[in-house]
Amino acid sequence: MAGEALVDLVPAPVGGYLEVVPGGSPANVAVGLARLGVPTRLLARLADDLFGRRIREHLTASGVALDHAVTATEQTSMAVVAAGPDGAPSYDFRVVGTADWQWTPAELVGALDGPVVALHSGSLASTMPPGAAVLRDLMARAAATATISYDPNCRPLLMGSPADVLAGVRELLGVVDVVKVSAEDLDWLSPGVPPEAVLADWLGRGPALVVVTLGADGMLGGTAGGVSLRRPGVPVTVVDTVGAGDSFSAALLAGLYRSGLLGASARPALRALATDTLGELLDEAALAAAITCARRGADPPTIDDLLVWPQVVDGG
Repeated sequence: MAGEALVDLVPAPVGGYLEVVPGGSPANVAVGLARLGVPTRLLARLADDLFGRRIREHLTASGVALDHAVTATEQTSMAVVAAGPDGAPSYDFRVVGTADWQWTPAELVGALDGPVVALHSGSLASTMPPGAAVLRDLMARAAATATISYDPNCRPLLMGSPADVLAGVRELLGVVDVVKVSAEDLDWLSPGVPPEAVLADWLGRGPALVVVTLGADGMLGGTAGGVSLRRPGVPVTVVDTVGAGDSFSAALLAGLYRSGLLGASARPALRALATDTLGELLDEAALAAAITCARRGADPPTIDDLLVWPQVVDGG
């Protein structure tokens, strides 16, 4: 994983108060993968302040390796989160001059050393200067040996114009193998264009697998090999949807990892995914997202959660 590791200020159980919770889309995906038993390292710039130390403790407790993380002199980035009546989050940010965006090429020397089979990035880290260009270059270099996973995870308050962001997304589509994007992102990037049309267009630009999540309406998935299917979501009582997309990405990558479908050598097999295999991968990812929606904040499930939760949903 490569990208931001910030703190979210989320509504606390006691009315009128906010709680500090570690977050950031790439960091959430790293936590989700580690909790699902996948060896995971996070490339992040972590501040040496109170919030930065809390983030380190959170990541380490979940099993995320930080041996390639940078100790930054800048302050921790902060997102203030409010949940609407349907649990969907809205955000305000405190990110000017903070740690996450100041990457230099020297800080990523050796970042791909070792048995790295996949690199995931996206969200603010792939658009915020000056570090975005450095991380995009890392993704391009990593494609020679690893599967590249990408989630635009759009944050309109910070990313600039939709047209400019879409141009950057399309540039990365020529590099990446796996893309997860939400319908909410597409409404901002390509308003009025049906998700099915976007999925077909994006697959034609290079990825092996593209998934569009549709919230309670499930998801669409398609492969470069011509497989296309729609799967339902998992019914759940929503507390909030913070981190649900990140849990989806983590579970999808974990499923690909267990199936031996990560790494440059597995690229042909990934592009030729069978319909049944893709359906199973999407169903497990949807379950992980549903479990996260049933909890407060970005709290990805463990392997045990995935095994137990269907019994709860079914009333067993």
